[in-house]
Amino acid sequence: MFKSRLCCFVALVVMTVWGSCAAAREIIDMAGRSVTVPDEIRKVYCTSPPSTYLVVAMDPELLAGLNFPFNPSEQRLLDPRLRQLPVIGGWFGQGRTPNLETLLQVGPDIIVDSTWQETAVGEKIEQVLKPLRIPVVHVSMDHLSDYPAVFQFLGQLLNRQERAGILSRYAQETLDETSRVRAAIPEENRITVYYAEGADGLSTECHASLHAELIHLSGGRNVHRCGNERGYGMQKISMEQLLQYNPQVIVSHDASFIEQVAADLRWKNIRAVQAGRVYRIPKEPFNWFDRPPSFMRLLGVRWLACKLYPSVYPLDLAAETRCFYKLFLNVSLDDAAVRKLLQP
Repeated sequence: MFKSRLCCFVALVVMTVWGSCAAAREIIDMAGRSVTVPDEIRKVYCTSPPSTYLVVAMDPELLAGLNFPFNPSEQRLLDPRLRQLPVIGGWFGQGRTPNLETLLQVGPDIIVDSTWQETAVGEKIEQVLKPLRIPVVHVSMDHLSDYPAVFQFLGQLLNRQERAGILSRYAQETLDETSRVRAAIPEENRITVYYAEGADGLSTECHASLHAELIHLSGGRNVHRCGNERGYGMQKISMEQLLQYNPQVIVSHDASFIEQVAADLRWKNIRAVQAGRVYRIPKEPFNWFDRPPSFMRLLGVRWLACKLYPSVYPLDLAAETRCFYKLFLNVSLDDAAVRKLLQP
């Protein structure tokens, strides 16, 4: 039953595509592929949250659907129109795939894919989507340093050049500022940082992992030195290993861990806990640090650099947060909202 309905939808999409071929242009995407896309792009579907969030920043009206429904805390900081969009799904780990029938019903003009360094996943996505005859455009956003270029690329693709220029400049200024912070701190004086994941705080990321790149970019030194054996990360370590690391700063986005760490006797001898330098990573509407990675990391890396080196980078975090949310999300934050976001 589903297969027959899907075939009908595919046929409809093919006819629509062929009927609009005259109004098309050829582009080179960020994977170096030649792709034919419509001259005017009105609706965009993204295969995973990072690229969906990019389009939210560029122009939320362009989104054709979501990868998953936004929760209430996310919704209050996002364009209200996003709440009405269908949930299509996507490829973002743990076997998730989109609902192709819903995707065809929505009928996006293009599909934007960012597989975050996973070539095999990208090829699989291409194979699944090829019968739909909807152009698939790849964007590159593996590292925070890719964001100035990815905003510029999307500006050209979506005819939002002015908007893209504003966001790209902010991204480049962020990279330049944090580069100066790193240059000001000799390697031997860099603050050691542990990224605590999970309710017990005993999962973390290798220093080479993309999930933890903000530690290096902000001038810190990730205590967990290893290769990135698993792309998904969240490697388990022992309490004994953590005591040996004895980090000066701990960051975590897990609320239950943050609530209990100061009272947990196992952690009392760690320098970060003794000094009160255990920081909760802000994560509304999207995580400032990781999981999933997004443009919010541009604010996250400034936040972390300020936390690590307040005398070297004396940023007014409240003012910067207010500015960032207005610029990227068109949200005006009052003082109470800023305090809630930045609470320790």
